[in-house]
Amino acid sequence: QLLQRLSQATGCERVVDVGAGQGHLSRFLSFGLGLSVTAVESDGRLAGLAERFDRELLRELEKTRGAGHGGHPRRCPNPPWRRPPCPLTPRAPRHVPGRLDPTAPWGELLLPPDPPGPGPAAQNPLGGPGGSEDGGRVLVTGLHACGDLSPALLRHFACSPAVAAVASVGCCYMKVSTAPQPPGCPQPGYPLSTSVAALPGHQLSYRAREAACHALEEYEGRLLLGEKHPSASPPVSLGMGNPFLGSPQPPMWWFPPRYARLGLPHAGLDPARVPLDSGAVEAMLEQQHKVVAFCTLGQLLAPVVETLVLLDRLLYLRERGFHCALVPLFNPRFSPRNLVLVAARTPLDAALAGLDEDSEDGDS
Repeated sequence: QLLQRLSQATGCERVVDVGAGQGHLSRFLSFGLGLSVTAVESDGRLAGLAERFDRELLRELEKTRGAGHGGHPRRCPNPPWRRPPCPLTPRAPRHVPGRLDPTAPWGELLLPPDPPGPGPAAQNPLGGPGGSEDGGRVLVTGLHACGDLSPALLRHFACSPAVAAVASVGCCYMKVSTAPQPPGCPQPGYPLSTSVAALPGHQLSYRAREAACHALEEYEGRLLLGEKHPSASPPVSLGMGNPFLGSPQPPMWWFPPRYARLGLPHAGLDPARVPLDSGAVEAMLEQQHKVVAFCTLGQLLAPVVETLVLLDRLLYLRERGFHCALVPLFNPRFSPRNLVLVAARTPLDAALAGLDEDSEDGDS
């Protein structure tokens, strides 16, 4: 909905989706809204999956047309949540393998994928100095762009006349580089703005940035479940994850001894040769309330850290004279990273007016 509004407000029908993954957003923009979409993804495996899903959807559309359903409008004149769904446009996104170069000028956007793919070198989706490939401007978006990818998007927007607007949803703040950087390294992803860089104590530790990635709403739900079923919530299920098991949390009905036996092989230890002290386990379980209190304090402070990171990005754009806003676009229970940083070279009033009401109507 937001990108459709930006497209209408700026007159841009070309979108570059950076970090497109399996192409779910790109597919909706292309097939659902009729926009011309270039999906950029550094992982060739994910780009291949995206193209396969595109082909499957195209085959389904062919079957629909063969069954007697008529033509399709290229763009829905009104938002789709205000009228019956529009037929899909049978035009797939264009998938480009490559990595965003955080240091290159705007005319050079992409680095080769890592590892390099078998196909030809990627063409810059922003084109040359005249704008995009067809001479027009583009919208750039990154949905849950990880680590330094979000700051790189904002830097490219700031120095790229071909980019009319950007919509960025950050993620994985612990992977953001911080100042000071070693000589020869790119500029850090935090702080971006001179305003935040001048604040005493603005530095954020890895632990603080990692905590900001967790979902307060999900943690609250686990606490409430633990109140109803105390035996279902051992300390390990209320913590901040475990580096040995790979998944963020074990199922809540697992008990610590089983959890430990599953984790020991990941630490290079044989569970059969490591005796389990049941008395020590029981003693640690008696400290569960301290673990819960500690993790709860971290969760309560997490939104403060995320707010500082996002306000730093917004101030970076405002310092350069751009129109920008932070928009809570969808329910944080659906995704805790729900704040979208929107920036444009023209006022955003028309694009953002009534967006809250539209999101509620669309059950976003």
